[in-house]
Amino acid sequence: MVARTDEVTRADGSTYRRAGTGPALVLVHGYLGGAAQWQNEFERLSDSFDVIAPDLPGYGNAAAAGCIDRIEGFAHHLAGLVDELGIERFCLLGHSMGGMIAQEFAAQFSDRVEKLILYGTGPLGLMPDRFEPLDVSRRRLAEDGVACTIRRIGATWFRDGDAAPGFNLVASLGAQAKEPAAQAGLDAMSHWDGRAALARISMPSLVLWGDGDQSYRWPQVEALWRGLPDSKLAVIPGTAHAAHLEKSTLFQAVVRDFL
Repeated sequence: MVARTDEVTRADGSTYRRAGTGPALVLVHGYLGGAAQWQNEFERLSDSFDVIAPDLPGYGNAAAAGCIDRIEGFAHHLAGLVDELGIERFCLLGHSMGGMIAQEFAAQFSDRVEKLILYGTGPLGLMPDRFEPLDVSRRRLAEDGVACTIRRIGATWFRDGDAAPGFNLVASLGAQAKEPAAQAGLDAMSHWDGRAALARISMPSLVLWGDGDQSYRWPQVEALWRGLPDSKLAVIPGTAHAAHLEKSTLFQAVVRDFL
């Protein structure tokens, strides 16, 4: 039986979802994402884990909670959440920009992370070889608005583009964000470089990647995998940036096996 998922609004207006019992597993979404993107993980992992997924400020159901323009700021926001929940140690999974936040958190608070999963992400926020430079995304966001931007960018996250079954979820979730938060997220990524901190991220880590990812190409993924002191690599074939929605059963099997 699937555990009931509760959504909680915090005093600062940010929100999180929580379900299940067992060791704590925190899932951090990426740019223009939200807690709702982890619906399959709540269904299939909450039998073994206390699954917690925040809506980062400015995104998803926390769209009205202001915005953060630095990865370090997101990491401290995450620290405030787990402190509030009384969680000392936990497993941490971050996707895309959320993977940058997870790296930053793990570097600053290494004693609190039991195991780390860095999914569809890299150690450099500028994302060399991304499908388009961040400056282009910034300009087009100002011209087209958030709803058009997430449909355009989100289509690159799937091997089947906007025809993929998970595309509508991504598009509707991303459209909840306000333009200032969307711009702040691009600023946060463009100012972040986590390469020097990789050596401090000493807990067992899994680098998880879809082989058709157009946001984080292999050189970024390889640099992350080889730069971490204790890391494993898992590549999910036939997927892009949203492997957890494209091949969810395989994705969860890999995650569960590592944890």
